[in-house]
Parts: sequence; structure tokens; C-alpha cells
Amino acid sequence: MPVNLSAPVAADLLAINGVRIGITEAGVRKANRKDVTVFLLDEGAAVAGVFTQNRFCAAPVQVCREHLAASSAIRAMVINTGNANAGTGAAGLANARKTCDALAKELNLQPAQILPFSTGVIMEELPVDRIVAGMPKAIAAAKADNWATAAEGIMTTDTLPKAFSRSVSIGGKTVSITGISKGAGMILPNMATMLGFLATDAVIAPELLQPLVKELADGSFNRVTIDGDTSTNDSFVLIASNKAGNEQITSLSSAEGQALKAALLEVAQKLAQAIVRDGEGATKFITVTIEGGKTEEECRLAAYSIAHSPLVKTAFFASDPNLGRILAAVGYAGIADLDQTKIDLYLDDVHVVVDGGRNPSYKEEDGQRVMKQQEILVRVGLGRGTATQTVWTCDLSHEYVTINADYRS
Repeated sequence: MPVNLSAPVAADLLAINGVRIGITEAGVRKANRKDVTVFLLDEGAAVAGVFTQNRFCAAPVQVCREHLAASSAIRAMVINTGNANAGTGAAGLANARKTCDALAKELNLQPAQILPFSTGVIMEELPVDRIVAGMPKAIAAAKADNWATAAEGIMTTDTLPKAFSRSVSIGGKTVSITGISKGAGMILPNMATMLGFLATDAVIAPELLQPLVKELADGSFNRVTIDGDTSTNDSFVLIASNKAGNEQITSLSSAEGQALKAALLEVAQKLAQAIVRDGEGATKFITVTIEGGKTEEECRLAAYSIAHSPLVKTAFFASDPNLGRILAAVGYAGIADLDQTKIDLYLDDVHVVVDGGRNPSYKEEDGQRVMKQQEILVRVGLGRGTATQTVWTCDLSHEYVTINADYRS
């Protein structure tokens, strides 16, 4: 069961003027499953994205990069679930391009104006004919208030769809923001997310979108991990439809730029945290904060070292305060001149380690009380400076193994 996460309510999700979404069942991998989604963008929209740093990246990632680099005005996206079109070589690239060609023909656009996305099983040929056959139905079903259904349509092993909205006043105009994401396993984004789509109707200079989407990813999806595996298909896209009527934002450091960025980041963080809360087999949501580092980078190293450790994660699943595992993870994080005598460790309000050793007042029953919670804060002080970083992770359960052992069946 997801950790303190519920399915989105369709009525709570804000339509984004200039963005329509259609979903259909094309039988990509299984019958009677929403598996093809199209985003249709009005003329004047701007799009930017960040993608996996896995060098064995999927064909659609390669095509997305090409089309965004071509500086064409992106007018549509097509997303399929059930098949990742990764590890498919030249044929996979050809199939990704066929999906763009087909959607472009349906919409009277150029193929370079289409972005393709795939998620699912790796090293199987994409059933492109089924996807193409489903496109007319998806296009016909497109509407502005289809975000909740779209969140369902991009799921793989997710147990719940993930979608959030918020609005913000910018220059006296109400700006809307809505996003969806998917992911439950093979999660170490190292750039962005598994699949994430975030849209706003804010009027913003197109050249600001790429630095903005990177900054949003670094503050949200690049701070989550479930199992330490960086997917072949991770993609995070930001859409600005430029329909809200606010005076165009030309600087992210302006008051308006900061307000928009803060609102977008809030939604992006909720989407990223939802992925962790719905982690395969997860029973606990864990926040790892490293304080007192010399640099943010060394804080990230220590945080991810804890968050990746199978020994730490299984201890959390068992509610076992075997907290030496956390100290060990900090020790092998790669901080060469770390002074262990300055380390402090807290579990929520429980001070476990002081100056590198067990706090004399620490009682194991206090640690166990915290470990039994569904939401846990791990806070480590390095005693080296003022830098701090936070990542989010989950525990590692028997169910994770079961899900991944059975994934292709």
C-alpha cells in the first residue's frame, strides 16, 4: 500500500488553457488498459525537458533530445506504457520516429514537432502499429480536464496515479499549474524523473524554460531514490502554454519569476515524493537530511549513501533501530577527510549519536518507536560547515522482490 498517498480527485486538478490530453486503450502490452496518451499543445506553447543520464538510454529519449535541439515548436507529445522501447537498437529508433510521423500526420504537423515517450519492459520491440492505430481515438478524446485519466494512462507498476495542481497570482493574473508523474521502481533519477509532465499557462520567455526545468528537477526528482537504479527512459518535461495573460516573465530572479518557480517546485516535489510513497513494496516514507557539510555535493553523497543502502532500507522495513548501518553508510559515502568524532545522528526527535558515539541518553525503545512510524526523518550532522541537502526514499520490503521478479509476466 502506498505510504500516505491517495489517488487524485479529478475535480481538484486544474485545466491548463492551451493544453488538451487524450487517452485510449491500444493493447500495447495488455488488453483493457489505458496505455496511449497524447498531449496536444496550442500554437505558442513552449516546451523544455531533461532526460536520463543512463548512457543506455531508450529510443524515445534520443528522439526527444533531437527534436528539442532542432528548436522546432513542439505541438504534441505521445506517451505509451507497457513497452519502454529501450535496448531495441536501430529498429527502436525507427519505431520511435514512426510514432512521431504518424501523430504528425494526424495533426498536420511536422514530425520534429512531436515528442515521444515510452515506459515499460526493456528489450522488447515496440508494437508501433497498435500505438498508431490508437492515436485517432486518443486525439478524439482530448480535452483540457483529462489530467486524472492521463495520470492513470502512464502508469506501469504504480499502484496509484500521481497528479497535483496549484494556482498562484502573478502580476494580478491567476496562473495555473498541473503535473502528473509515474514511477514506482527502477528509481534513481540522476537528472529528472521516471516520466513527469508539468504544465502551466504562465506567460514566460521561452529561453527561460530549459534552465527552469533543470532547476525544478534538481530540487525535486533529483532528490528521490527507491532502489538506486537509473532508468533508461527517465524524462521530465515542462510546458508553458503562455495563455494566462500575465506580463511575460523575462527573468527567473524577478519577483514574478521567483513566485512562478516556487509554485512549480511545490508541485514537482509533490510529484517526486508521490513516486517514493508509491515505491514498489514500500511501507515507509523516509526523509534523509544531511547538515553541516562543507559543500552541498558532499551532503548529497552522504544522503544518497544512506538512502541507497539495502541494509539501512531493510532495517527500516523491519522497524529495527540497527542504526550503525546509517553511520557506516555515511562513512563510505566518499568524503575523504570526514571526522567521525563530529558526527551527530537524529531519528526525528531522538538524538541517537553525539560526537561520533552513542548518545548516553539514547534508549533503543525510543529508536524503535520512531522506526515503527510510516514517516521518518533521518538527520545527520557532519560538523564540517553550513551546507545541507535532503533526499527522499523508502524502505525495502519482501514485496519489492516479488514485484520485480514477476514484472514481465
